[in-house]
Amino acid sequence: MSDKRQLLIVAHAPSPNTLTLRSAVADGARHPDLESVEVKVLSPLDAGPDDVLACDAIILGTTENLGYMSGALKDFFDRSYYPCLDKTQGLPFAFYIRAGHDGTGTRRAIESITTGLRWRPVQDALICQGEYQREFENQCRELGLYMAASLDAGLF
Repeated sequence: MSDKRQLLIVAHAPSPNTLTLRSAVADGARHPDLESVEVKVLSPLDAGPDDVLACDAIILGTTENLGYMSGALKDFFDRSYYPCLDKTQGLPFAFYIRAGHDGTGTRRAIESITTGLRWRPVQDALICQGEYQREFENQCRELGLYMAASLDAGLF
C-alpha cells in the first residue's frame, strides 16, 4: 500500500480540446516536485464509488451540454452518490467546465450534488467559457498543480 496521497481526476473529454484540458489538469497535478501525490485520471464512465472512497481529493471536469453537465458525469454521480454519501463528507474537490455558453446551469448542478454529498470546495469553479483559447490549458494545469500541491503540503 502506498503512503502517497491520492488525487482523483474524473473528467469527460469527448473532443480533442477537452482531452487536452484533462491532460493539462493531470500534467499540473503530476509536477515533478510533488513526490507524495499519486494522480489517477478516469473518464466518468470508468470511475465509480470505489475510486472516490480511495482518494484524498477529487477534480471533476465536464462539458456544458444544453446548460447542464455531461451525461457521463451525471452517470458517475448517479452511481457514486449513495455509496459515498456518508463516507466522503468533507472531501476536498474542485471542478472545471468547458462551456460554450456561460456554464451557470452546469455549475449549479455540480454544486447542488456536491453540497448534498457534503464535499468541500477548495477553489472556485474554473469555467473555460466561449471559443476555445490556449489559456484554458494553462488554467487547467494550474488547477491540477494547486490541488496536488495542497495535498502534498498537507493542507487537506
